Amino acid sequence: MAVESTLDVQLIASSKFTMPTGVAWEVDEGATDAEAIVELAGRACYETWDKPNPHTRANDAYLRHIIDVGHDALLEHATATMYIRGLSRAAGNELLRHRHFSFSQLSQRYVHAGGGEVVVPDAIAGDDELRRLFLNAVDEARFVHDELLAALEDNLASEPNALLRAKKARQAARAVLPNATETRFVVTGNFRAWRSFIAARASEHADTEIRGLAIACLELLREESPVLFSDFLISELADGTRMATSPYVS
Repeated sequence: MAVESTLDVQLIASSKFTMPTGVAWEVDEGATDAEAIVELAGRACYETWDKPNPHTRANDAYLRHIIDVGHDALLEHATATMYIRGLSRAAGNELLRHRHFSFSQLSQRYVHAGGGEVVVPDAIAGDDELRRLFLNAVDEARFVHDELLAALEDNLASEPNALLRAKKARQAARAVLPNATETRFVVTGNFRAWRSFIAARASEHADTEIRGLAIACLELLREESPVLFSDFLISELADGTRMATSPYVS
């Protein structure tokens, strides 16, 4: 029987800053590791270690200036890694289009899809009859998958390598699994890539599921580096879902 899965996003790794020796510069107290890295990278371009401009002397002012003038390349020095669960294969395919990220995805060839976890689309979840039809269809697809898998394993019985036999069977049987099947990712990206992803996928024009993912990532990144993501404003739409926009991205 299908099990409904909900989105879960966790920040599991981020950049760590170590103050270099031989540099006559001090990072502001309160700046995060990522914010220190980006400021150092910018000042290294011009060796403005003495912070000659009073308007950009503070870390937060310097970083806001970087974003304002579009010097986004500096943001590539800071990175964050997310562990994502409760995402549909359909939304996962959209996520994979952001090729500046690095991905590791749950394998349907090596991991048996026995749990029946699925993500119910928002347009269906709020209607009892649509939800019933959806879950019935998922259960039927799961039944066919399990029947196919058993038959394929029988057909491949001559393969002496048990791991290879199971892999081949799952690889073929997974073709009938629905797009709603849950998938999981580890995603690593630099802050420029994360900002680009959020700008594209937190937009009101994005599909609600990938938009929910983008908002969840934004909230974690704002905790990790407030200055570099505080320009994104989160607001609620008429349908109760949320979106985010920034005046610095299009």
